[in-house]
Amino acid sequence: MLASDLPLPRIGRGKVRDLYAVGEDRVLLLTTDRISAFDVVMAETIPMKGAVLTQISAWWFNELEGVVHHHMISADADEIIAQVPALRGHRSSLAGRAMLCRRTTVFPIECVIRGYLSGSAWKEYAQQGTLAGEKLAAGLLESGKLDPPIFSPATKAETGHDENITIARMREILGGEVADTLESMTRAIYTLGEKISRDQGIIIADTKFEFGRAKDGRIILIDEVMTPDSSRFWAADVYKPGQPQPSFDKQPLRDYLDIERRAGRWNGEAPPPPLPASVVEATSKRYVEAYRRITGHELAI
Repeated sequence: MLASDLPLPRIGRGKVRDLYAVGEDRVLLLTTDRISAFDVVMAETIPMKGAVLTQISAWWFNELEGVVHHHMISADADEIIAQVPALRGHRSSLAGRAMLCRRTTVFPIECVIRGYLSGSAWKEYAQQGTLAGEKLAAGLLESGKLDPPIFSPATKAETGHDENITIARMREILGGEVADTLESMTRAIYTLGEKISRDQGIIIADTKFEFGRAKDGRIILIDEVMTPDSSRFWAADVYKPGQPQPSFDKQPLRDYLDIERRAGRWNGEAPPPPLPASVVEATSKRYVEAYRRITGHELAI
């Protein structure tokens, strides 16, 4: 699915998700098979990607019951149709990829937590010895474990990269009480998620969460949770600090685009180069395998 067209008011469209209003208190998240890399959306879709992202999130929301409140009402197509009769006749569009959720006022912060030093965090540390401008200990390795994990908030960007900010800046934006609550919730979710995933042979090197305030005043977890799009997944059995790690996500796509860029066939801007069928297939398999490894089940929609 490249784009959705449901008989509901569409109130947003991200790189991957289409957002529909369901009355005043609920929203429907519809996860397409769109994929982006280096902040550019590809023309091709990745089969099963939308279902993987939705169903991994749904699985995590169920696992997190009793740890944090969250926005999911249902990710079952038949249950959604029973609650939203206007969607009768659209089951094929909903199956596996739709989630009915409570509506919230979203906090404008990405709550990033890093259990390992990688990606943009490693790049800044290697150059300056800092993360978001704050000094880290000397002698840390690329992909090395951070103990305790580092809470590293970022501002949410509509286009382009999110920007890492200090916790002090986050407190200025949200207020101290809300900032402390979001950090506490982030750490609790990551602690549980990292343990569960490690037992399944997957390291969650880093991940990001979003939160919103529900109409009853509670702060709840929203959006996607510990998916291959929001997290850096590594296979525990081949993990070796001091170097980059192979990841369970869009790595085949990134590798292909890197080759195109180094060869001078792509300048890193839209439009992206066409993707070979082999890259699309390999990326799809990575997403499906991530679902199986994390949940312990085969994907069924």
